[in-house]
Amino acid sequence: MVTETTTLKKKDFQSDQEVRWCPGCGDYAILSAVQAVFPELGIPKENFVIVSGIGCSSRFPYYMNTYGFHTIHGRAPAVATGLKLTRPELSVWVVTGDGDGLSIGGNHLIHTLRRNVGLKILMFNNRIYGLTKGQYSPTSEVGKRTKSSPVGSLDAPFSPLSVALGAGATFVARSVDVFQPHLKATLKRAAEHEGTAFVEIYQNCNIFNDKAFSYVSDKEARSEDVVYIENGEPLLFGREKNKGLRLSDGEFEVVTLGEGGVTAEDCLKWDEARKNPALAFQLAQLDGGDFPTALGVLRCVDAPNYEQGVISQIRSEEESHGDATLQDLLYSGDTWEVG
Repeated sequence: MVTETTTLKKKDFQSDQEVRWCPGCGDYAILSAVQAVFPELGIPKENFVIVSGIGCSSRFPYYMNTYGFHTIHGRAPAVATGLKLTRPELSVWVVTGDGDGLSIGGNHLIHTLRRNVGLKILMFNNRIYGLTKGQYSPTSEVGKRTKSSPVGSLDAPFSPLSVALGAGATFVARSVDVFQPHLKATLKRAAEHEGTAFVEIYQNCNIFNDKAFSYVSDKEARSEDVVYIENGEPLLFGREKNKGLRLSDGEFEVVTLGEGGVTAEDCLKWDEARKNPALAFQLAQLDGGDFPTALGVLRCVDAPNYEQGVISQIRSEEESHGDATLQDLLYSGDTWEVG
């Protein structure tokens, strides 16, 4: 018997709910990219699940015509982990923000990353608390004046990519909401990864933190001040690809091709599968100023998959204990009687 394969389209992932973000919000672009990419992954529609926490980004499950959970503040990775452990065949995506994921949800995030659970985590980073009307967030820059820091924030900001790399994430990438071809390609790469895939997405909040990433997203900046990472290729940037990044005494430095005999061969050739994340960590730190901002996949390495390890343990125990009952379990190991 031949079963017809349904060809999915973008509209198949668009729900009947009215999308209610502020006009001009970068979340619209991310939603569009995800809805365009999902049909191309070859995964049955009923196997997609979106899990979110709290924040503007966390409305995502309502706008995706998939299964989904709108959970509680910061706990989306924990809920998603439980789902992936019980239903490993599902494609589980976590949507979070810089506040939801790095403030109250920081511990849940780092433990999910270190365990290498097969989740795809999308962190919308707008460097502000948008839903609660403009307080500074864990990624806001020092000196940021907001409703909760009227004379300027004193907190040094988190770098989401650095946090992910420090936690041992096996897939780490960055893109921008309005860079649609790049964002879609990055999402596809994340979907292909077996373990935890962490993608930071620069997302503009045009109401409370407009143009926070203009040094990356403006037309002139994106061609001059962004280094697009391509595995196996040297780190070159600039409109004419006449600038590059090389290592000098263990630190990155910007060089101009042709000056002092410098060629593309002198620039660092990127290896996303490098086991040691030190260079990826350094590259993640280059974000504006005298250096270009890195976009693309910084790290992609193979490592044991958490849910498969758990399933293997369960099967091993089931095989070794065969017909054991709950009573047998309760009276196994250290037990005692109270007279």
